[in-house]
Amino acid sequence: MVSYLYRRWCNHYITTMNYRFLKSLLGLFTFFFCFNAFGQTELKGKVVDFATFGPIESASIYVDKTTVGTVTNADGKFVLLVPEKFKSDTLVISSIGFRSFKTTVGEFDGTADIFLEEDIASLDEIVLIGDPRPKTGNDIVLRALERLPRNMPEEPYLQKGFLRHKERNTKEYKWLIESAITLYDSSYASAAKKNLKINVDENRKSYDLRDVDSLFAYTAYLKNRTNNKALRSKNLRRDTIATASLIKAIKWNDSRVNGLENLFKGKLNMMRNATASKALLGENMLNTHQFRLDTVLVDNDRKLYKIEITKSKDFVGLDTKDVYNEGYEARGWMYIYWDNYAVKKIEYQLVAASEAQKRRSKSLFGTQINHKLVITYKEYQDKMYPNYIYYETPKLVNAGDRSSDQTDKDGKATQDKNDFYYNTVQEIIFTEIIQDPELVNEALQQEWSEDIFKVRPYNEAFWENYNVLLESEEEEQLIRDLSKRASLFQQ
Repeated sequence: MVSYLYRRWCNHYITTMNYRFLKSLLGLFTFFFCFNAFGQTELKGKVVDFATFGPIESASIYVDKTTVGTVTNADGKFVLLVPEKFKSDTLVISSIGFRSFKTTVGEFDGTADIFLEEDIASLDEIVLIGDPRPKTGNDIVLRALERLPRNMPEEPYLQKGFLRHKERNTKEYKWLIESAITLYDSSYASAAKKNLKINVDENRKSYDLRDVDSLFAYTAYLKNRTNNKALRSKNLRRDTIATASLIKAIKWNDSRVNGLENLFKGKLNMMRNATASKALLGENMLNTHQFRLDTVLVDNDRKLYKIEITKSKDFVGLDTKDVYNEGYEARGWMYIYWDNYAVKKIEYQLVAASEAQKRRSKSLFGTQINHKLVITYKEYQDKMYPNYIYYETPKLVNAGDRSSDQTDKDGKATQDKNDFYYNTVQEIIFTEIIQDPELVNEALQQEWSEDIFKVRPYNEAFWENYNVLLESEEEEQLIRDLSKRASLFQQ
């Protein structure tokens, strides 16, 4: 990514020259200096498990002691743009439980697969060490939460990142938006509701076919606006609804559960918002979660605890306005560094557990998993910053009747379940951290908008120098199909 700080330096350097000849000469020098500073090396490769020869998904690829990095896709493949100034720095390819691969950026060879070998520390040996360390999963997680104030950022910062927001049923994409985003956070100690902001800087792709079959979302929208609880989607006709009205309904439905604001400011941002009222990992978390120490793994030569997240005596709830988002049990894993108790990774699922939520989830979504979240963190200057986020949840945008269980007189299903069930996936990779107070304050003076629907002209030069998430082969095909269908629909 082109460094904003470099651009400011270059502009300032040129405009402050007093003599015409010197100005021209040094301006020319500065141009080439900046051009070289902004040159980038494109790295491509595939990361593979040495034992199984299978691809390793979500492996980390990054330049050591910098914020430049990405993760592998479902095929184990990646692409990373690295500024030329880091050509002699160390490139690290790592995944939890594997020995890391290291080389210099300039010497990296992506023509051959990168094989990673398993690397596991012995839990028995470590537990026998005579020190006052916590020994149970519950105690380790409690210690990690106690250490959050020292492990999370203490000063305001910006992060630049890439968002891929997609919606699909089991057969095809219905919606895809790819955006460059900026995150502002004033610090871990501040309340996220008022002190965290998101801006959508640029859009790369935007295909939307949801208004073809989004009567259910429109019905929910009308119910909310008119308080008419008897309204049913089967009583509505798409050809009588203005597209602009349907788009308003879709925006409203997105903001209830899936919006960027909810993702960053809500309960699912568990580490950042651990001190918020009724936080998932707040004061009474052991009533809704239990944590079991599984083993000790290795990540880039550092030991970390692998801890299983399991259910407890009470259900988990998210308190979502106008949505019954209660009655879950938690499942998943936490990975916590051995040395400083910093949380490296969270894999978290909320599964329908109450009878009411089980019935609702089966009818509306065809799955009992309502929320699936992965958050990894990157240590930079002794603080943990969000690095990669994956969030998947089913959505209430089904066409036709509410129930998927209806059958005709011959006992055949009246709904094609491949068309009926939808889910949304948001993926974010952060690639730059800006801590300079002047740059942070200057950015805050601009207008901020987290609206991914906002129409923005395509900026080709910007995207040529911006790190993005590489699509898997399946995603590439689905995106091609969506782009063709979107063009035909617009015609």
